[in-house]
Amino acid sequence: MLITPGKLLAQIDSPADLRKLDRSQLPQVCNELRQYIIDNVSVYGGHFGASLGVVELSVALHYVFNTPDDQLVWDVGHQAYGHKILSGRRDNFQTNRVYGGLSGFPKRKESLYDAFGVGHSSTSISAALGMAVASAIEKNYQRQHIAIIGDGAMTAGLAFEGMNHAGATDSNLLIILNDNCMAIDPNVGALKEYLTDITTSHTYNKLRDEVWNLLGKMSTFGKSAQEVVSKVEAVMKTAILRQSNLFESLGLRYFGPIDGNDIGHLTEVLNDLKDIPGPKLLHCLTVKGKGYGPAEKDQTKWHAPGVFDKITGEIKKKVYDGPQPPKYQEVFGHTLVELAEKNEKIVGVTPAMPSGSSLNIMMKAMPDRAFDVGIAEQHAVTFSAGMATRGNVVFCNIYSTFMQRAYDQVIHDVCIQELPVIFCLDRAGLVGADGPTHHGLYDMAYMRCIPNMVVASPMNEQELRNMMYTAQGEKFQAGKHAFTIRYPRGNGVMPQWKTPLKEIQIGTGRLIQPGKDIAILTIGPLGNFVSTASEILEKEGIELAHYDMRFLKPLDETLLSDALQKYDKIITLEDGCLQGGFGSAVIEYMVEHGYTNRLKRLAVADTIIEHGEPNELYRECGLDTAGIVSATLELLQATPVQAH
Repeated sequence: MLITPGKLLAQIDSPADLRKLDRSQLPQVCNELRQYIIDNVSVYGGHFGASLGVVELSVALHYVFNTPDDQLVWDVGHQAYGHKILSGRRDNFQTNRVYGGLSGFPKRKESLYDAFGVGHSSTSISAALGMAVASAIEKNYQRQHIAIIGDGAMTAGLAFEGMNHAGATDSNLLIILNDNCMAIDPNVGALKEYLTDITTSHTYNKLRDEVWNLLGKMSTFGKSAQEVVSKVEAVMKTAILRQSNLFESLGLRYFGPIDGNDIGHLTEVLNDLKDIPGPKLLHCLTVKGKGYGPAEKDQTKWHAPGVFDKITGEIKKKVYDGPQPPKYQEVFGHTLVELAEKNEKIVGVTPAMPSGSSLNIMMKAMPDRAFDVGIAEQHAVTFSAGMATRGNVVFCNIYSTFMQRAYDQVIHDVCIQELPVIFCLDRAGLVGADGPTHHGLYDMAYMRCIPNMVVASPMNEQELRNMMYTAQGEKFQAGKHAFTIRYPRGNGVMPQWKTPLKEIQIGTGRLIQPGKDIAILTIGPLGNFVSTASEILEKEGIELAHYDMRFLKPLDETLLSDALQKYDKIITLEDGCLQGGFGSAVIEYMVEHGYTNRLKRLAVADTIIEHGEPNELYRECGLDTAGIVSATLELLQATPVQAH
């Protein structure tokens, strides 16, 4: 379906075209850009609310600043749709998040206007500061460097590390705080309350406006007048708010708050800030989902709604025949409550993803035992470790790709101290349209090398429930190991998923299907592809044995030895990186015990996998049914290696 842009937007093939327009035309550009985003996302899906909220900011930034020479760094990149459309990608924006198409996030390889790639939060300030320092080294003092941080990203420690450094420099850095009180779910914590105090102080805002107007009137008298007004404003902030300004205490000039959805005022303020040297922060108040009623009313639901009817607001869901299996995250959420009802020691922790991880189910049922700590993965892990020292049974639920940000805490605060924290890693493996910044491909490799760590992956919903039940039991909790349970994004395979809970012996797999010709060893949900592959191979007269190993660490050495002794040819299959993962563990065992079987590993090769639907990515990586069949035939037809 061809989406037609509005009259002015159709003329903008680059920000240089935007800057040719009169400022009076910018409101129309904003209206057309917002409608273009609505039209595209309603038909093709994608992130929604965040980009609608920063339409005016996107237009103002490209209008005021000389991009791409002036460098924009977008944080939490799903707010950058307007930026992409304005910077030469309008006509192929319908390929956004589609296999082979545009990335859903800023990406350096995609455009000169994407100064820094992003997918995880809170990187913008550090990156933009690095660019500003580099420009100073080059003696390019005119280049502007702007970090646009929002959607809860300011709550992460990395943002404060960047601000702390920036305030000690004289770098030409502008931080724009896009304050919409939301991440994917509503923001939590003291910083949110602090920002609310600033934005709701009527006395301060009235005086602040008067000081700002005074600054504009006195600007003709030179820099000294600006310095005087700056000092007066700083004193006023402290007196009115009865506390020092957090950002100015870090050495940043603070401006705002201002209406981030007022294009006229935004362009005026940004033009003025261009002439103010040093690190500074502009506090903009925006509405997530601005301009689309349903998205403004339910901002969490409309963060990334998928395809919808833009007239009625009805979100279109796939229609299935008969009962369908639930999402793995839902199985986690409901099972956690089921377990917590029987075990009062259980608590849940997540870093700003209660709805994405389904911990919101427990937060609703047991609000005093479930904790959203904000975008703060490191804190989430150490906070969990602290609770574990007092005997709590902690389920720390983090997306696999975000757990990478807390790796030191897993080692230093959990495993070295022998604390039995349970890490439930959602979105493990190839996640789909969010692409390389969100694929959870590395957790098996980086978790299995840590002492005092159990690593497992369920093949289906029943196995997930049983692993959770095992991890919270007194037998495991009395030990000195952490437990990582990894599971994928999306639906499982069992419509009747609520099976009786059963304890699994740690480090045991299972033989699912015997066979005489070749064995495939799997871990995790990719094992579900094997039954279909087996049926195809059976027509060729090939009998495939299937071992679901379940545990990467400790490996079921008894079951593994059984497979190695019975079958000359072995395939391993995993939804993770080739180096250091499940297949590597099998090879290590073979070497240590003198096995010389021919083995082929099916895993994600040492390359960056781009975005697309999961099945498209499984096919690309050779991990789907066709990949299993092909690998089996290749291995069976291979000529044995001759000894020399």
